[in-house]
Amino acid sequence: MSKSAKEERTGTAVAVAEKRVILSMGGKGGVGKTSVMAGLAEWFDENEIPVTLLDLDTENKARGSLAHFFGEQSPKVNIHTPAGLDAFVDHLADGAPVILADMGAGAGQVTYDWFERMYPDVMEAGIVFTAIGIVTADPASVESVLAWAAQLQNRVEYLIVENSITERADFTYWRESEQARQFQRIFQPAVIHMDYRLPDLENASRNHGVTLGQVASRTTTAPELQKASFVMRAQSYRRRMFAEFERVKELLLP
Repeated sequence: MSKSAKEERTGTAVAVAEKRVILSMGGKGGVGKTSVMAGLAEWFDENEIPVTLLDLDTENKARGSLAHFFGEQSPKVNIHTPAGLDAFVDHLADGAPVILADMGAGAGQVTYDWFERMYPDVMEAGIVFTAIGIVTADPASVESVLAWAAQLQNRVEYLIVENSITERADFTYWRESEQARQFQRIFQPAVIHMDYRLPDLENASRNHGVTLGQVASRTTTAPELQKASFVMRAQSYRRRMFAEFERVKELLLP
């Protein structure tokens, strides 16, 4: 979003952005949050944009965390401890122009407290934030996003992902409930859509810690992920997902 558009939306002055932090709004589990963040990591890599990956989901120690897919490229940081918060701040000051932070489901209160204390200083340093909210047909996923937005307010820009985790996903609650409409009126989030993925492919990829890009490029050794049908599906999912990210790239870059 351009500076003038941001100012018009929030009525506040905006510092020149030198770095962007993209964080997933935690809360409701099982909505596909890490799949979206892993896809974003691949999009940055495909476009040769340097990015620092941080796995702040300390509750998800096995499958399903960002570190599960990217290993040492995505170190775990426990922001529930003073040392972990300091490490997060150090990452803000150093490294790549984009930080991709996968938040845990229980990270809400500590994130809110951090914004209360630190936001004025990081804003002055030219750091801007995009909060990604994942909504599904489940109203609880929408309520989680609204709860985070109630705390973060206009200190972040919002990107909502309508994630079809079922074949015929119904986003009626997100699109028509009064609470969601009020959020949309006030914060004007960008909205993109993620296609339903074949469960056999999605589950196998998660179990093996394999990204769509690895399946699409046939660089995984997992036999079940080498099927021609899976390779073609992964290529298709990835292409359409990247097209969605391209539509909102002003929210993904400094």
